[in-house]
Amino acid sequence: MTDHRAARSDDRTEAIMRAALDLALESGYSKLSIEAVAARAGVGKHTVYRRWSSKGSLFLDAVLSLNKDSLGHRDTGDIVADLREQMERAVNLLGRPPWGPLYQDLVGEAQHNPEVAAALKHRFIDPQTADTVARLRTARENGQLAPDIDLELAMELLSGPLYYRFLITQEPLTPDYLDQVLKALFTGMSPRP
Repeated sequence: MTDHRAARSDDRTEAIMRAALDLALESGYSKLSIEAVAARAGVGKHTVYRRWSSKGSLFLDAVLSLNKDSLGHRDTGDIVADLREQMERAVNLLGRPPWGPLYQDLVGEAQHNPEVAAALKHRFIDPQTADTVARLRTARENGQLAPDIDLELAMELLSGPLYYRFLITQEPLTPDYLDQVLKALFTGMSPRP
């Protein structure tokens, strides 16, 4: 494939994903169709199906293409401050359009689409989890956490309240709430005398 053809293919892929995002924001994911995406992008539906096997896999790629920000952890030596900074970046990403509403739809699709669920876990959830667990492991090694703390469980305890508010109650994820979550968790995770 020549550079010109590759660039044209990349442009089409970008146009298709942009069309999917725009339509999902306008009408909601449930009303999204491959035919409507193809029409909006100015391509045939077979062009879309050559790249994605389903509406769900197209939507996953389109939503994940929006997240260019790193949600990784810094290591300043203060585990609570580092976790709070990372959680604040995640909350800021989830709390603003277009990412927030689109990510809610993506998580909804993952509930009944095993292909999307597996891809979301592999491409977004697992890397975030691994990064947090690595930061927690360093903190445990440095004596900032109890030596017997289950790091995977700690990660789930950190993210669970955020997802609960974001997906279930849709209450605001405020800086005060983050502080409350961290205080509650670190009261239980701190080293014991």
